[in-house]
Amino acid sequence: MEARDPELRKELDATLQARAELGPEYESALVDSFLEKVERHLDSTLDRRVRRHLAEQRTAVVRETRTPPVMGTFGERFGFGALSLLLAIPLSAIGVANAGIDGLVVAWAGIVGVNAMHAARGVPWSRSRRTERRTASDWED
Repeated sequence: MEARDPELRKELDATLQARAELGPEYESALVDSFLEKVERHLDSTLDRRVRRHLAEQRTAVVRETRTPPVMGTFGERFGFGALSLLLAIPLSAIGVANAGIDGLVVAWAGIVGVNAMHAARGVPWSRSRRTERRTASDWED
């Protein structure tokens, strides 16, 4: 505590000295007073850190350095693939009924294109090369 905040150390020393002078009957009041000062100090430190963190986030948004969301979980990928195959059946039938083999090719080209675009969301080259890594020191003063 001495190296981190000399002000709190002085307050603790003053509280201990006052306890020695006033006696144990004032101990409760002295401890409560010291704890209130510690709480105020912690609140101000936390407020300052939260404000700094929010400012960093706003700056990142403005600079567009945030990476786009990575393609979801296995369940999302599997669900999208299964849904596209399920929808491929009626789309193929509609394409063949209206335009023959050319309609089938167009329907499947669209299905493949949609799946390719969905899959491309998760590839490394589609994201920004800069990645942000938070360390514990980012939250320290």
